[in-house]
Amino acid sequence: MHDFTVVILEGAYASSVAVTQDMLAAAAALAPRAGVAAPRWRLCSLAGGPVRLQGGLSVQTARLPARAGRDRSLWVLPGLGLATPAALRARLASAEAGAVAAALARHAAAGGTVAAACSAVFLLRDAGLLQGRRATTSWWLAPLLQAMAPACRVDADRMVCADGPVTTAGAAFAQTDLMLHLLRERCGSALAEQVARMLLVDGRQAQAPFIVPEAMASGNDLVARLAARVEAALPAPPSVAELARAFCMSERTLARHVQKATGKSTLALVQSVRLRRARALLEGSRMTVEQVAEAVGYQDATALRRLMRKVAGANPGRFRQAGVAA
Repeated sequence: MHDFTVVILEGAYASSVAVTQDMLAAAAALAPRAGVAAPRWRLCSLAGGPVRLQGGLSVQTARLPARAGRDRSLWVLPGLGLATPAALRARLASAEAGAVAAALARHAAAGGTVAAACSAVFLLRDAGLLQGRRATTSWWLAPLLQAMAPACRVDADRMVCADGPVTTAGAAFAQTDLMLHLLRERCGSALAEQVARMLLVDGRQAQAPFIVPEAMASGNDLVARLAARVEAALPAPPSVAELARAFCMSERTLARHVQKATGKSTLALVQSVRLRRARALLEGSRMTVEQVAEAVGYQDATALRRLMRKVAGANPGRFRQAGVAA
């Protein structure tokens, strides 16, 4: 019996596949030290045999089990390496993607668990597994996922979301965060922590510090102009009412446009711009946290620390350290 089945599609993101294998291999090597059984896994594809990955690499796979019910492994889908809605829609329309989605649905219906990162989360949507659940994906694809899965609560701020038998993760390199979470759930915290220490990876809780509001809006001109206006006004960011008046629309209409483009409220967009600016100052200047807070419009450093912990899952000092390391 296997603990994990890594489901690989043609053209999958090579780094996501590689990091999955490497972390499982590290877990198997460290398991005796942690006093737990070593995890067992297999790499599978629809037909089996060699599968071509991005970048000209390939990997050998076994055939994905055709029958549901006997397989109690956790199915893991590495990212597909698709960065645009057009490329994603084309990939989902392929016969391979449809067959994998059907296999995922059968596995889940038989009581199986599934996990996916980045654009592969959309395969869970096609399998009908996100209905009524909370999920995440790459932050720039979150609005598209919300539009395609209206009954799913898409939380773009989170790095990993676990909801019942379905676990999802953010952008491509969130595969490391996903695997740490899955190892912790399947093999225990002690082994997951040893893997993290050995490979020098840290389980991040949020994508929020990395979100660029304009990019999340996929080129939406209104959101780009809103973000620019907020940033130019710092340290005195305009209120939502002031933004609505400046763009000659009601607050409700403005909120509808922002929500459609980014999946966030207008206030959340304003906060994203302020946090992005605060992070840039922390990483690229010698300003104190108190000075940074003042520069982005917070009355004191306590307010900035509180918001960063809530939204980004980290204190300002962590970004200061990242800037020094860079």
